[in-house]
Amino acid sequence: MQVIAQTESVAAAPSTGSRWLRDVTGVILIIAAGLAGYWLFPDNLALLTRVIAIALLVLSIDLITGYCGVATLGQAALFGAGAYAAGIACVNGVTEPLTLIVIGAVAGSAAGLLMGTIMLRAHGLAQLVLSIAIVQLFHEAANKASAYTGGSDGLAGLTVSPLFGVFEFDLWGQTAYLFGLALLVVVFVVLKFIVSSPFGMLCRGIKQDPIRIRAMGSFVFPVLLKMFVISGAVAGMGGALAAISTQVVGLDSVSFELSANALVMLVLGGLGTLYGALVGTVIFMGFEHIVSSINPFHWMTMVGALLIAVVIAAPGGLSGVLERISGSGRGKKGGRA
Repeated sequence: MQVIAQTESVAAAPSTGSRWLRDVTGVILIIAAGLAGYWLFPDNLALLTRVIAIALLVLSIDLITGYCGVATLGQAALFGAGAYAAGIACVNGVTEPLTLIVIGAVAGSAAGLLMGTIMLRAHGLAQLVLSIAIVQLFHEAANKASAYTGGSDGLAGLTVSPLFGVFEFDLWGQTAYLFGLALLVVVFVVLKFIVSSPFGMLCRGIKQDPIRIRAMGSFVFPVLLKMFVISGAVAGMGGALAAISTQVVGLDSVSFELSANALVMLVLGGLGTLYGALVGTVIFMGFEHIVSSINPFHWMTMVGALLIAVVIAAPGGLSGVLERISGSGRGKKGGRA
């Protein structure tokens, strides 16, 4: 038995090493792509910062849907909670950027705890309906609480202090973009550790066969609720970043349309990989920006055609296609060797 265990550990070592190498390479590529965007599109940094904020939202959906199998169309409630919390704090004198991000994360976590407690009482289609109801209630609450949120006019004129007391948030968005890129990389690395941990493996097991997980003695509800809280923190940071970069918080931050678009981005990129969330966000928002500038009246038709083509040609998402291509490339090299 000892020999077998040693053999299995030796066999598993290359797999673990290759996984770490792939993850490190992935993080390096994210940083390289982000810096390339900074140098190639200096006049569109505000848009690119928005892409990063939405990418955090899509990552949060991937944690719930891709890894836990809980479909949701209400994730914008968590994004909006972070945005409004950061905006209200900024209006009341808290202007330090990192503090605002923490406030957004805490607000998003609280909203995630509330959403998870409600949604996990149901199953299947009922969960999806509850998520829609929750985001609509958050939207209406933000609209009615105009004394704090500004209502339909939103919160405007947020003044954010320079980052570390040195780097000001200028009109060109340079500081906001680099700040957002650093935040995205840190969050992505932390999430990679989480989904690769025993907790992440347990979440995948619940997605595959929750009855078997219960039979093994694990409690499903607390595990999923914990992932809702983590997901809320990620979405809340995205909302806080959007508030800091635009210095405006509106009802669009907690709209059903934002939730639906974010879920589409995840499906476009691929569920359950984290990389798919980033790929889908960049492709969708980039395509939307380019096509809407070319044809402002019928751009949604072209976006719809793109989504249909991707779903039919690549049901696993664009990240799955890239993974198969890289895998076949490695196979060919191995065959030649």
